[in-house]
Amino acid sequence: MYFESHAHYDDKQFDEDREELLLNLKNHNVGYVVNIGADMKSSYNSIKMAEKYDFVYASVGVHPHEAINVTEDDYETIKNWLQHEKVVALGEIGLDFYYDFSPRDIQRQVFKKQLKICENITKPVIIHSRDASQEVFDTIKDSKVRKGVIHAYSGSLEMALEYIKMGFYIGVGGVLTFKNANKLLNVVENIPLESILIETDSPYLSPVPVRGTRNNSQNLKYIVKKISEIKQIEEEIVEKTTLETAKKFFCIK
Repeated sequence: MYFESHAHYDDKQFDEDREELLLNLKNHNVGYVVNIGADMKSSYNSIKMAEKYDFVYASVGVHPHEAINVTEDDYETIKNWLQHEKVVALGEIGLDFYYDFSPRDIQRQVFKKQLKICENITKPVIIHSRDASQEVFDTIKDSKVRKGVIHAYSGSLEMALEYIKMGFYIGVGGVLTFKNANKLLNVVENIPLESILIETDSPYLSPVPVRGTRNNSQNLKYIVKKISEIKQIEEEIVEKTTLETAKKFFCIK
């Protein structure tokens, strides 16, 4: 059984067939889904989805793209949402210096304030890091947060190993199947399987051989297959280990 650790099923791309798709996931060996909040609206919608489907869980937080829109009241709302039994993480939060949809100083401020919330709870954090690897790492290291996952990991092997030492996990998705994924391939080959969470980032980042289509959690099988090839172990071991890791990480029985 697969554990989808990062998806966005509240996205408008799923408006036409969301319920049908979600209810069909178990027929494709997907047993758990964490739907990720990216702003206040999507965080709220993620909670509603988690309340509706027993196999769906929610993460709440504000993505760096939306940092410019955050109010002080939003931080209090996030704190309250984190008390919900189906909310299993804070995120996705972090820095994105590739698109810079929010000014960098505001991104930094919002990232640090949300990390501060996470210092006072037992739930993990989901980190977004794009073209800001070192600053994200340094910001986390300077905080007291010691449980999280680096979503769609794109950094070096050395940094991955440092994250793992700090208690963090490495999020691996469809990018691993791309032709230009040598850097990530090296990371996956050289870190413990027990430090990997598998994810699709649906509807984005579809893996080969379905690249270019709308992604969904059925495609976790391609990521598992690629990890098994890289590590030269059976797919069943990758599937079982990543399931156990994710359940432990998100405190799901």
